[in-house]
Amino acid sequence: MDIDFFQATVLGIIQGLTEFLPISSSAHLLLPSLVFGSGDLGLSFDIAVHAGTLMAVIYFFKSEIILMAKSVFTTEENFSQHRKLTLYLIIATIPIIFAGLTFSSLIEQRIFSISNIAYINLFFAGILLFAFMYRKENKGIFEITIYGALIIGIIQCFAIIPGASRSGMAITAALLIGMNLKDASKFAFMLGIPTILGALVFLIIDSQISGTTYNFLNLVIGFFVSMFFAFFTIKFFLNFVERIGMVPFVIYRIILGLFLLLIV
Repeated sequence: MDIDFFQATVLGIIQGLTEFLPISSSAHLLLPSLVFGSGDLGLSFDIAVHAGTLMAVIYFFKSEIILMAKSVFTTEENFSQHRKLTLYLIIATIPIIFAGLTFSSLIEQRIFSISNIAYINLFFAGILLFAFMYRKENKGIFEITIYGALIIGIIQCFAIIPGASRSGMAITAALLIGMNLKDASKFAFMLGIPTILGALVFLIIDSQISGTTYNFLNLVIGFFVSMFFAFFTIKFFLNFVERIGMVPFVIYRIILGLFLLLIV
């Protein structure tokens, strides 16, 4: 699909806003495809907007990333918490690697339709609401444990199903193991770094295989717009999530799912 300046801007905004909110980016990317008349936005552009969101989350958590990197190369006690956090993120990443290699192409071929994505979006919105309403404990980000990290990683694997929402699945899992809402969201966003990076690698490999073409200006627009909106989405969400909770996002996902079902 050849996209123009306006379309590149709109798609960058959508990717930046929806990558980290628990509202399913794949469900939202159906909307411009319906308006613009194509479901294929191009591999090169997909790479650009994913790279933009990746840079946003890396920059936002740069202080934590530096501390985790230092913790790997020292045995000092004051780095012990970040050393554990690094281990938890690695463990939580392993399941999605295997799931992505094994099931991603199969799932996209079989259920990537508007109605199926709408139903999946509604189903997992309900699971998110359940996890939020019935959470009992109040663990912090350094209290996850290896077992908890593995549970988050396994549940995040459902995100390869279009409509599930990667951040939504990770937050749901973190709430189910007893994390407080803000730290559950923070861990989910940090887990997005290796996850998005892995997706980016696969997209680049696919683009090399398919010999995709691109418009450089549109790629630059998509990259910077998605990066800008992703950064401020993360900032807004973490600042206000404890105040607003998950219910507004669940209601929004229900409205979106019903809308998608009405137009098919």
